[in-house]
Amino acid sequence: MDLTDTIALITGAGSGLGAATARQLAAGGCRVAVLDRDEAAAQAVATGIGGIAAAADVADTASVAAAFDAVEAAFGAAPRIVVNCAGIGTAARILPRDGVLPIDAFERTLRVNLLGTYIVLSHGAQRMAALPTVDADGARGVIVNTASVAYQDGQIGQAAYAASKGGVAALTLPAARELARLGIRVVTIAPGLFETAMTAGLPDEARASIAAAIPFPSRLGAPEEYAALARHIVENQMLNGSVIRLDAAVRLQPR
Repeated sequence: MDLTDTIALITGAGSGLGAATARQLAAGGCRVAVLDRDEAAAQAVATGIGGIAAAADVADTASVAAAFDAVEAAFGAAPRIVVNCAGIGTAARILPRDGVLPIDAFERTLRVNLLGTYIVLSHGAQRMAALPTVDADGARGVIVNTASVAYQDGQIGQAAYAASKGGVAALTLPAARELARLGIRVVTIAPGLFETAMTAGLPDEARASIAAAIPFPSRLGAPEEYAALARHIVENQMLNGSVIRLDAAVRLQPR
């Protein structure tokens, strides 16, 4: 799909992978809507790329619908590109030593990471379906979701996170098959260990230990590398229904 003047909506774009993706697509010529729960962070990114910002809770259907409405009002049409980067990371054992079962945390993680992805995908697909096709293939749009290598390599304490990302990965193929008749592609990126807000606060020793476990290159991934893959997915029409590991060959150990 050609990026020039194409409308893109990125969730979780106030920082990290989402912000890098917003910048990458804007640099390619897209008109970008930056969505984040933190409206000030979304506005800062949007200002820097000439886009628009909207506050949205991806786990709330009404909030997501309102955000799509705002994007359509601002740009005059629905987005053809949707990238789901919003998510949370949680760490809790199934049976903690204090005996308090973290069931609420499990539910919240699934609500944000899995249900939130599904809600945004659903609203995005519904609006894309009403758009005219843009090429001889009959393309209308593309949705890029974000899983994690934890969906296959979940560590101790990652039951909620791995389950939520496993759901995102499993959603990919049936969504792509269903939406194919409408010319809408669905692809998921499963990042490995990346420079994000979750890793930024780690001590240097911990970061060095993490990097040493990554085969090559032996470092944390840059958000711009995720963004480059997201852009390639948008531009390469043959990418559809796949989960792509972006991980420098890392395989997470049990702990």
